[in-house]
Amino acid sequence: MSVVGPRGFMIAAPRSGSGKTTLALGLMRAFADHGQRVVSAKSGPDYIDCAFHSAATRRPSVNLDTWAMSNALVHGLARSISDDSDLFIAEGSMGLFDGVPANAGRSGASADLAAALGLPVLLVVDVSGQAQSAAAIVKGCALYDPRIQIKGVVLNKVGSERHRRLAGDAIEALGIPVIGALPRDPDISLPERHLGLVQAGETSDLDRRLTRLSHFVSQHVDMDAAPALATPLHFAPGDAASIPPPGQRIAIARDAAFSFVYPHLLMSWRLQGADIQFFSPLANEPPPTDADVCWLPGGYPELHAARLANSRQFLDGVCSFAESKPVHGECGGYMALGRSLVDADGHTHAMADLLSVETSFAKRKLTLGYRQVSLSEDCLLGRRGSVLLGHEFHYAAIVAAGPDPAFAIATDAYGGPPQPVGSRRGNVSGSFFHAIAAA
Repeated sequence: MSVVGPRGFMIAAPRSGSGKTTLALGLMRAFADHGQRVVSAKSGPDYIDCAFHSAATRRPSVNLDTWAMSNALVHGLARSISDDSDLFIAEGSMGLFDGVPANAGRSGASADLAAALGLPVLLVVDVSGQAQSAAAIVKGCALYDPRIQIKGVVLNKVGSERHRRLAGDAIEALGIPVIGALPRDPDISLPERHLGLVQAGETSDLDRRLTRLSHFVSQHVDMDAAPALATPLHFAPGDAASIPPPGQRIAIARDAAFSFVYPHLLMSWRLQGADIQFFSPLANEPPPTDADVCWLPGGYPELHAARLANSRQFLDGVCSFAESKPVHGECGGYMALGRSLVDADGHTHAMADLLSVETSFAKRKLTLGYRQVSLSEDCLLGRRGSVLLGHEFHYAAIVAAGPDPAFAIATDAYGGPPQPVGSRRGNVSGSFFHAIAAA
């Protein structure tokens, strides 16, 4: 039996870089500041935006990914964050219909998430360099997928009142209301880094920036019309358990070098009774000795390589931990568990040397995409042969893999041949793969 949740809508766009995050964060903070109990989600595997959502709404946010997650898990996670809330706002990723080849509803596209949860769409359209032609884009989006209902449009990067009228009138002639027009303003953007936004915890004066975004959006968007687009959500049966906890007491590295851990994993593990203990490698802290397993998530170790190399208590502590207990590294954590890391300036820094891999950020190569992996041996992520779904997103490259056997066999979403990925040795495993859910 379905459960009725809060009213909700999705903020999406025809392409990346259209202003989704600006509008989403501005609306989230504005509604929250005016007494609305706002919850949020990010479509797809972006592990940075959820922290900004949480800062804006002051409530938990999760990733919802229709490629990696079953429909039951999507509904279970959405319902789990929606208790005691008034408004659910999902932020899309890339263009509204951009996904990978997959069965119906499982492409990872924002449209699939909107269809799964019954979310109407507020479309953000960057109208720089065009006027009435924006209406053709909106019409195409409105007609492309019959599952999707575009209920409103916000124009972005509007150059003048005349520009707003030309684009807005053409769109409204389609029967789709234009509820806002954001002028060009480079001063309201958030700082970015090579994997997206600079992390929320590192963004100076984040609360002030969110308040400024809130004021900016409130001045240029009809704040009564936006929530009126929302419709009541109906959550299908499902729970929030994505991957079984790797242990009863889980030590997780958390600081500016290691922070890319999915909120839904932490939520799932806690719901299943696990105790999570955070420690900071950059503060030279070792993993707690009473933990059952140690998890080094992704992040930016390449920006802190010299400091990590000099954090002897951390390095010695994780080596001592690995003598008797499982340790796993994802992406940046994998790099830190390896033999060495070359930073952007070409300087080589010794890492934990628990795995034979040598990585380099000086030799950058973008690797991006969904992955399905089958574990080569038992490890803290599961038994041999267990299948996990997730993705890779990194610029660092492997200089030398060394003699360690592979952590898993991976396939991508485009039918490429299976490839060995990652490394394992004793109690230690790691790879560039970020796990999202069990298959």
